[in-house]
Amino acid sequence: MTMETKKTRKLYWKRNIKYLIILLSIWFISSYGLGIIFADELNTITFGGFKLGFWFAQQGAIYTFVILIFTYVYLMNKLDHEFNVDEE
Repeated sequence: MTMETKKTRKLYWKRNIKYLIILLSIWFISSYGLGIIFADELNTITFGGFKLGFWFAQQGAIYTFVILIFTYVYLMNKLDHEFNVDEE
């Protein structure tokens, strides 16, 4: 394995881990932060007939997670293409 290949792999995984940390942080904030910590403040707002804190705890975190999955797929396809390791 050449030195350039090692650098490229290291850069690839560094960006992959960066994406994971950012996306999982967003999920943590939406599920734990909005669903538990800030639930009392959010419960003053209603959404679809339910208190917003309750909605985030029950549905919002799931919707956020699904959106983040599609975002991760998009980012990884873009990263794979950039590093020429994409499937054709």
